[in-house]
Amino acid sequence: MGDPEVRKQTSTETGTHSPHNVEVRIRGLMMDPATNMPIVVLKDVASDTVMPIWVGIFEANAIAIEIEKIAAPRPLTHDLTRNLIHHLNAELDHVVITELKDDTFYAVLWLRQGDEPLTVDARPSDAIALALRADCPIYVAEQVMQTAKLNTSGPPEGPTAEQLRGWLEGLNDEDLGRYKM
Repeated sequence: MGDPEVRKQTSTETGTHSPHNVEVRIRGLMMDPATNMPIVVLKDVASDTVMPIWVGIFEANAIAIEIEKIAAPRPLTHDLTRNLIHHLNAELDHVVITELKDDTFYAVLWLRQGDEPLTVDARPSDAIALALRADCPIYVAEQVMQTAKLNTSGPPEGPTAEQLRGWLEGLNDEDLGRYKM
């Protein structure tokens, strides 16, 4: 297994509040009725655009635990990671879902340690779980949002992208269940 990529950023690199990033919030966490897989529904804060990301059961659970503010008796993995970041005198500034390649999303954690900005490669589900714990913004690269809102990256045997997009955009709070935000 390869080491995750950690990079120091130069002052010319952006990511914080790039005009090419769209700020999103978690609209809900739900099960895909066709595949029974969890979906994190992200919503553009400035519009009604929604973007689904299919995640694993354990990742969905980590996100749900933080949404519901359930206290675990011992630190869970994302709590441990948040604590490590804090004890290394760093902070998670924001996360960005940066790419969609071959139906797989990629994300980057943007950390700051003193005056030093750092980036760490991450899965979007882990980035979202950490962002919730650090109370920091979640962004999606504009190009990813444009692609994923139509190409939902769901399993091919499910509904068409257009059907799913219409279904996601029409969701109400009851449809999203107890995980609504």
